[in-house]
Amino acid sequence: MKTDTHQKLKQIQRAIFILLVGFSAASQTIEDISFGSEDSFEIVTWNIQHFPKKNQATIAYVRRIIKAINADVYAIQEVNNIHDFNQLISELKEYEGYLESTYFAGLAYIYKKELIQINEIYEIYTTSEYWKAFPRAPMVMDFTFKGDRMILMNNHFKCCGDGLLENTNPNDEEARRHKASLLLKQYIDANFANLNVILVGDLNDRLTDTATNNVFKPFFEDTENYLFIGYEIATGDATEWSFPSWPSHIDHILITNELFDEYYNEDTVLKVLKVEDYIAGGWTTYENEITDHRPVALKFNLNQALHTTDEFFRTGYFMNYPNPVSTTTTFSFKALPEQGEIEVFNILGEKVFSSKIGIGQKSLRWDVKSLPAGFYIATLSINHRKLKTLKLLLNE
Repeated sequence: MKTDTHQKLKQIQRAIFILLVGFSAASQTIEDISFGSEDSFEIVTWNIQHFPKKNQATIAYVRRIIKAINADVYAIQEVNNIHDFNQLISELKEYEGYLESTYFAGLAYIYKKELIQINEIYEIYTTSEYWKAFPRAPMVMDFTFKGDRMILMNNHFKCCGDGLLENTNPNDEEARRHKASLLLKQYIDANFANLNVILVGDLNDRLTDTATNNVFKPFFEDTENYLFIGYEIATGDATEWSFPSWPSHIDHILITNELFDEYYNEDTVLKVLKVEDYIAGGWTTYENEITDHRPVALKFNLNQALHTTDEFFRTGYFMNYPNPVSTTTTFSFKALPEQGEIEVFNILGEKVFSSKIGIGQKSLRWDVKSLPAGFYIATLSINHRKLKTLKLLLNE
């Protein structure tokens, strides 16, 4: 998460980051970015910091980047100027745009007008009682894409904090983000049952915090219905994160269970787009003239439900929360077509836990008891055929 302290640490981290990513290759240009296609649905969430950061230069960069990525929908955060946003849209002939206001850096949508049929766009939780949780009201876009109705929720949560969730303090930044997560889940549960929902945005916190301090706890505690699809990015190499200057991964995409099968199809792509690699001057130019956030992009095929056992072997999902683990954790997975098994091994390959999984079962709670701290590997199998593995960290 972002914070206003530890500036020396931030400077060191930024220097390391610049050394790691270097500068872009001269042979690549923005037009070489390739992501969208005619056969899939693509959505991008992107904080374009105080747009336009460097006036016309920023507008020109953003226009080229949007055209090159070629996504169907962009959920944008931090638009500061309506006139400049409208200029950007006028220069993107295939796209239409929507911006409610620029109050406190506005939320916006940019979408392909020939493919996206807008049913309604509106803000929620707009009254003063919700301003602590939502300094920017969440923006809902209800639309139809090639016959499929979709609900997209664009957000920009409160920034900063000390990493500690203090729900007894209404001014605590983590508590405000936690309240926002709780309210969004309540709204989805009440209004969008059985609909394809995608929640995106600069959520200003890490997916990987412990359960005690995790502001996304309401969603992680309901893994049968909700999935943060960037968890592997968040636990991976820091050079691939969306907010590299800190560095942290704080720009997220959450989906509801109506889209689980489509997401886990082998053709799905989720990635942080390292746009700076396609710009002369690399990250320095990108950060100074465009934004300090990278876009996070999702591409998948709708109506690609998985039905056969072979498909499940290739595309089933397996995750656990919390991770790191202190006392207990819950494994979540797609309902098995036949009896399976979860096994956990220590770094020496010794089995420390196993449990059978029944047909149709979707979760299993594990008490780590007196196991020593360290790394462990969990596997999900059917008929001794390994489906998926997880790396677990047990704390003292």
